[in-house]
Amino acid sequence: MRYWQETNSTMGNQGRPACGGILVRGNQTTDAIKESHAVLSQLAALDLAPHVRVETGADALGPFLCLRLNDEQAQSWAPGHDTLQLCDTLHLDTLNQPADLMREIVVTLLMGPVAFEFPSLDELLSAVRIRRNIVLAARKTTLAFHTREVDRPPDCWTYNEDRGFTVLPGVSLIAALTKATQPEVSGSLYAFSCYRATEYVILLGIAQELEKINPALLQQLQTMWTARPIASGEFHEVFLREQGSMDEPLPPRYFVPGDRTWFRNPDEPSSEASGFEGSWVMYLGGGLFSNLWKHEQPYTLARKCVEIYHWRLGLYLDENGEERIDEARIEPMIEAALHNPAELQRIIAVMERYREPRGVYTDAGGCIDTTREFARWVRPGTADLVLPAQ
Repeated sequence: MRYWQETNSTMGNQGRPACGGILVRGNQTTDAIKESHAVLSQLAALDLAPHVRVETGADALGPFLCLRLNDEQAQSWAPGHDTLQLCDTLHLDTLNQPADLMREIVVTLLMGPVAFEFPSLDELLSAVRIRRNIVLAARKTTLAFHTREVDRPPDCWTYNEDRGFTVLPGVSLIAALTKATQPEVSGSLYAFSCYRATEYVILLGIAQELEKINPALLQQLQTMWTARPIASGEFHEVFLREQGSMDEPLPPRYFVPGDRTWFRNPDEPSSEASGFEGSWVMYLGGGLFSNLWKHEQPYTLARKCVEIYHWRLGLYLDENGEERIDEARIEPMIEAALHNPAELQRIIAVMERYREPRGVYTDAGGCIDTTREFARWVRPGTADLVLPAQ
């Protein structure tokens, strides 16, 4: 067995820990290996200890312990931080074995190019469970696709033009979110944007964890959603953390189950069609992304790239002179491209580039986002999820 313990080389140029993987803050430790084993045991991953590099240090925020998969193992399991094939490599059955989904989450966190920071071990455990909750919910989420119509289960939600959809008094937020997104529960499909749907899936995953570990914060969420929803940019600020940037992008194929990401439509004319500016999805693990219109047919990265590429070929103007996409027309083209190796390779080469900034469209841009989004901390005493005034 090989272990690494470092105390002098874990600080970045700006006084921040430079390690990737998982960073847990807490008390100063004199036995980093023992402490790392305690963390891995709680994650049901003690068997990974021989492959994990352990680093300790301290900064202005106090001492920390950093665990990351050693470079040799990370390159073997996910070359170039490509986690899309990790389940195949590790022979994980995340659809049928709950423990395998948790294992995929933990391993991908351990190989993170940027550290996932947690103020406590409990906060790390909650983060892993929230990611699991999000994946399980996203697998079941299906919407009715309308670019102009929106609706919700009338026994759970009410609509106000100024506030939007709020939860009816006395209705559980968890139940309301579940019925709005999961037709196997409600028996119906409801129409809203893919962006709003990802918010509901994330909120549901957070709420399910809060029900167990922070019911007071869940009650605050419940009260908030009966008064007004938190949505769009405000939702991002309140509920989500974000890694990566346009200047320092994450590796293009690095995804952790439970991540939210955006596939941008790099074609300016077709991006003017409502609902086709891009595609917000949740990463389900196993190389699959949520399909919010047909949950039983999740996307591979290749299919998502090919689909978005073909939107430009379905562009037309409707009777009101507004841009629309004829999806029925392009569906055979998508299938043909997926079964034509040369054409598939050509499209992938174009689309698997990083996206350009909003408002910029050149031939150099692709559809891959530079960042990933995931839930904030939620534990009593360490939560940084702070709700705004109603």
